[in-house]
Amino acid sequence: MIVIHHNPDCGTSRNVVALVKAAGYAPEVIEYLQTGWTKPQLLGLFAAAGLTPRQALRETKSPAAELGLLEDGASDAALLAAMLEHPVLVNRPIVCTPRGVRLCRPSPSVLDLLDTWPAGPFALEDGTPVIDGTGRRVAG
Repeated sequence: MIVIHHNPDCGTSRNVVALVKAAGYAPEVIEYLQTGWTKPQLLGLFAAAGLTPRQALRETKSPAAELGLLEDGASDAALLAAMLEHPVLVNRPIVCTPRGVRLCRPSPSVLDLLDTWPAGPFALEDGTPVIDGTGRRVAG
C-alpha cells in the first residue's frame, strides 16, 4: 500500500502521484489541505521520514514568515502547533510505502520508495525526463 499526502495545486506533488500511478500502483491519495493533520499523525510521519518540524516546514507560498516561524527562536512545538492550525505549512508530498516514508522533493526521489517503476519513457509535467525508453532512471 502506498499513501501520498498530496496537494493538487503543487506540480511536484502531481508529478509524484503520476509517477506512482504510471508504475502500476493505486495509491491512497490524501489531500491534506482538506483533511488537515493530527498531532500523532505528523509526529509519526516526521519520525518515520527522519524529519524535524523545521525540515518539514514549507517556507514559501505559506504563512510561515507572517507567523514568525522562520525566526531562529521558533521551537519545534510552535512549528507543530502552527502546522496543525495551517496544514499548508507542511511541505509536500510525503509518501509512505513499505520501503519507507519520505518527503519526495524533487519528484523523482519517489522512485527510491518503489519496487517497480514506470516502463518508460516517463517525463514530468514540464517535460523533464525521469525514465528513459529502456526503463532506466535519467540522471538529473
